Amino acid sequence: MGGKPLYALNIVAFPREADRQLLQEILAGGAEKCAEAGAILAGGHSIYDDGIKFGLAVTGIADIDKFYRNNSPRIGDKLILTKALGVGIITSAYRDDEADDDDVILAINSMERLNKYAAEKLSDFDVSACTDITGFGLVGHLLEMTAVSSNNISAELYCDQIPILGNVRKYIEDDYITGGGTRNRKYAGNRVDLKKLEAWKQELVFDPQTSGGLLIAVANEQSDELLTAIQKDDSVASIIGSITVKRESEIIFT
Repeated sequence: MGGKPLYALNIVAFPREADRQLLQEILAGGAEKCAEAGAILAGGHSIYDDGIKFGLAVTGIADIDKFYRNNSPRIGDKLILTKALGVGIITSAYRDDEADDDDVILAINSMERLNKYAAEKLSDFDVSACTDITGFGLVGHLLEMTAVSSNNISAELYCDQIPILGNVRKYIEDDYITGGGTRNRKYAGNRVDLKKLEAWKQELVFDPQTSGGLLIAVANEQSDELLTAIQKDDSVASIIGSITVKRESEIIFT
């Protein structure tokens, strides 16, 4: 949204019997990312629980006249996605010890990557809307973007331009489909035209992402320049589609 983080608080749930060294490493990782983001880690709260849970409550500032909103794209804008898809599917395969080490490393590297570096490039360009791709998957978050009050737009996505993590196709074809992805597909219903998208890619575009990339709507004439700027730090970024006049479906894959 164009905000600047100021400080963060740890939120931790940890089992009594678990190895405290693991807790130390989790907290160290959170502190490292706070420092990288330019925020102060100011403390936090912890409880005992059956499972390990960790998060950060972050406070920041933003100029209310310069928000990047998630539902204000313009007809003619190009759509840039800054990270590859497939984190949810790879981690699902990993839990069954079926994911290749190289793919796990790719997923971890993607999740560790802050969106800060792509976001810093946006201020010099005519960006109309921006969101991050997280639990609702690419399609779910793009449906938020097309749901403007005037309801007069659709999004066209290019089937062959969507960046993909590693060998994620193999895991999808081995039935590593997440429950979240299934719910995202059900939510989308008939608002998405998937006819030209291969079956395995259909699962990918509904896959929930942990620490997914940014989806950016930018003026068409500036899209190549912005993409080049983002790719200096985030090489997999790609122009994956455009905003069009209203069509039969809110999202059409071509």
